[in-house]
Amino acid sequence: MKKFIPYGRQDINNKDIDSVIKVLKSDFLTQGPLVPRFEKAISKKVHANHAIAVNSATSALHIACIALGLKKGDILWTSPITFVASSNAGIYCGAKVDFVDINDDTYNICPKKLKKKLAQAKIQNKLPKILIPVHLCGQSAEMSQIKKLCDRYNIKIIEDASHAIGGFYKKKPIGSCKYSDITVFSFHPVKIITTAEGGIATTNCKVLAEKMQLARSHGVTRDQFLMTELSHGPWYYEQITLGYNYRMTDLQAALGISQLKRISSFITKRHKLASRYDRLLKNLPVKLPYQHPDTFSAFHLYVIRLNLNSIRNEHKQVFEFMQDKGIGVNLHYIPVYRHPYYKRMGFKYSNFESSENYYKEAISIPMYPNLTFSEQDKIVSILKEALK
Repeated sequence: MKKFIPYGRQDINNKDIDSVIKVLKSDFLTQGPLVPRFEKAISKKVHANHAIAVNSATSALHIACIALGLKKGDILWTSPITFVASSNAGIYCGAKVDFVDINDDTYNICPKKLKKKLAQAKIQNKLPKILIPVHLCGQSAEMSQIKKLCDRYNIKIIEDASHAIGGFYKKKPIGSCKYSDITVFSFHPVKIITTAEGGIATTNCKVLAEKMQLARSHGVTRDQFLMTELSHGPWYYEQITLGYNYRMTDLQAALGISQLKRISSFITKRHKLASRYDRLLKNLPVKLPYQHPDTFSAFHLYVIRLNLNSIRNEHKQVFEFMQDKGIGVNLHYIPVYRHPYYKRMGFKYSNFESSENYYKEAISIPMYPNLTFSEQDKIVSILKEALK
């Protein structure tokens, strides 16, 4: 049976396993001391004042929208080239969603197109309350320009940095929230570090942090300062708002703390693989990932785009050929507006020309820290065969 090379996979070592076993033998499996310890470690890593750990990045996006007061009648904008969670978070709050087309090189929200769309929305009285730029593949969007535009129109910003922990923008860690109100990271197994499932939201605002802490845990507090009555006794707590059961467990946090110690090593390996791909693929009829000079990518994904005018096979044929040969290529992502749920909202494909072109040409080829050079050579060899 031929070996299958996935597009991404976790890197778990004995120290990771031991950290989880230690929790299994402790008194706390769910809500214990390790979740706040993990939050503190992430805050320190990304230079943010607060971090709120939850059971997924989707949950983090949702509580971020809640904290910023998104509600029915409001509008949220995001990139169409993202997983559906980025826009779903707005719909959970009753808001309407719309999309801003991408830049042809970075595949993130295009500041020029954002500027034009905001000017039109101002005239139509349809400005968004929240913008969610997505840092696709681990490379930051052009946040300086985006923040200036959002400040002009009083729009709040949530960075969807699910791919990007360990990356930098203008030499500042992604997650520092210098250019946003809240940043969200994912710890899904194929991401830079993993907690099996999990996510976190970072912010520099204490009020937003408190709102997200309430939202992740049923709206319940034991903080006397937030209660409406004096405590009835040591057992007392109050539900002061509607919240959800979005909490991270100590089992997950233990794995996250252990993984975080190796994040620099993971990203160094990803950059070595990316540089090697650049060399091996430079003469093929594909467009290689562009790195904006203001960014240092976490390289969660390595996305190539096929030059369809220079090859015989179609996009689908190249994709299926590689899968048949045991290479787990993927496509990140189907434009959100193409999904049936969103299609019913009436989005026109013609409004997103760059996203449409991306979808016709993009393929994510394998990228993860323990991918070997020999496996990488095999991937490139099969890709060459597919392009003939």
